[in-house]
Amino acid sequence: MTLRIAIGPSTFGAEDDTPRRMLEQAGLEVVPNPHGRRLTEHEIIHHLHDCDGLVAGLEPLNRRVLASTGHRLKAIARVGIGTTNVDLDAARELGIKVSNTPEPPARAVAELTLGAMICLCRRLVPINAAMHTGEWPKEVTLGLLGARVLLVGYGRIGRRVGELLRVLGAEVLVCDPELNPDSLLHGERLVTLADGLAEAEIISLHASGDRCLLGSAEFDRMRRGVFLLNSARGELVDEEALIDALEAGWLGGVWFDAFWNEPYAGRLLRFPQVLLTPHVATYTRQCRLAMEREAVENLLADLGITRVRP
Repeated sequence: MTLRIAIGPSTFGAEDDTPRRMLEQAGLEVVPNPHGRRLTEHEIIHHLHDCDGLVAGLEPLNRRVLASTGHRLKAIARVGIGTTNVDLDAARELGIKVSNTPEPPARAVAELTLGAMICLCRRLVPINAAMHTGEWPKEVTLGLLGARVLLVGYGRIGRRVGELLRVLGAEVLVCDPELNPDSLLHGERLVTLADGLAEAEIISLHASGDRCLLGSAEFDRMRRGVFLLNSARGELVDEEALIDALEAGWLGGVWFDAFWNEPYAGRLLRFPQVLLTPHVATYTRQCRLAMEREAVENLLADLGITRVRP
């Protein structure tokens, strides 16, 4: 019997069909995403019918979804780092192996984070908009040399961002309660969240999990004019508290690439000082291909199939 593999991400193989060919050359039937977008719970249940494996994006893979497969689904290979959309306890109970691809996204996410940071601090968006209306604006803005940047979370992505910032001469503050201080070898300074918020000129979120880290009390501790960046998870920030801080003129600029609900259509859209991107930090050709290939290799291994390289 030919094993069937459901594909979750609508962009799987869009730039390079090597990952799809790897599945086909392993003798597997590939079932593509039929909607060209992220699947809802009802849609993913239907999509997984009679499938043995799933190449997953951010589809809701809760207990109800996993149980609907009737024990046929044996492996989930996540394209990306996070697995918060997967009920890992249910997967374990149902005998479904779950893998992810933690290495490839680090560089791409770090690159976009740095780009967004420079864009905010140098006010590129409003300056560009002003020039398009015939103005010739001259503003003194914040450079990264000597700037105090707080990185909340110092895993693979946080460390890569820290590397880029050090090259540009920024002072890197690190808040990560799980971090061994002896692992800070390049002049980073370990701080508590409260102290870091009070000191930083720029705050960039790279924490795992979905526990809210920034609420009203935390925004009150921040310096006026601080820049906030979030490429990790929307749930790390209380949206109402963020809106209040923006309305009070407390923040110099904000960038979000991850949201509470996606596609996002919330109140952040009202603020010109907020830069928004639709969860595309990993969307470089190099990163997508590397993640998709690794996800396919993980899936083949978990299904006990010899890897095939086109």
